[in-house]
Amino acid sequence: MRAMILAAGRGERLRPLTDTLPKPLVPVAGQPLITYHLRHLAEIGIHEVVINCAWLAPLLMETLGDGSRFGVNIQYSVEAEALETGGGIKQALPFLGTEPFLVINGDIYIDQLPSLPELAANCLAHLWLVDNPPHHPQGDFVLAGNTLQASGDDKLTFSGIGIYRPQLFSAITEQRFALGPLLKAQIAAGRVSGEHWRKYWCDVGTMERLQALEQRLA
Repeated sequence: MRAMILAAGRGERLRPLTDTLPKPLVPVAGQPLITYHLRHLAEIGIHEVVINCAWLAPLLMETLGDGSRFGVNIQYSVEAEALETGGGIKQALPFLGTEPFLVINGDIYIDQLPSLPELAANCLAHLWLVDNPPHHPQGDFVLAGNTLQASGDDKLTFSGIGIYRPQLFSAITEQRFALGPLLKAQIAAGRVSGEHWRKYWCDVGTMERLQALEQRLA
């Protein structure tokens, strides 16, 4: 399986750090946030990695290089301007092949990656959901067995980690689009599976959450 790390965002809420750094290079416990993902991927045997980039892309590429020191091979999908999550994945499809691939948000921290299932034949995506954090108490999706629903009680939060078939994006003609509406359409069609992931997860989206993560790792 190949993997993609989403790394094109501007990181407005982490300014002034992100005025001079791409958000995935923000240091956490002495190393860039994205390097934790690269090492986790290598640990589970995923060595072909695509990273999309826009804001300060040359600095990101120069810092990470070809990925060999992390045990992976990195290819870069450069966006003239950020294409949002869906558009970024669609542009990177030529690097990702024809089989299901793993996608990870570049601005989250996890201690380890979840075990990766085989997608059911009728599924276009598999998402990992986490307990709702204080900054997102309403959640995103309901887990009914191993199938996702867009509405209902006891919603959980999408972790930013998912497996996708390339066919999920085949009918989209736009270059720049969000992933959320696309997923909701396929959830309504019963073509998205999921699971509740209970390991440590942090959306490193603000200075306060970054500082809390630093304290945890210290």
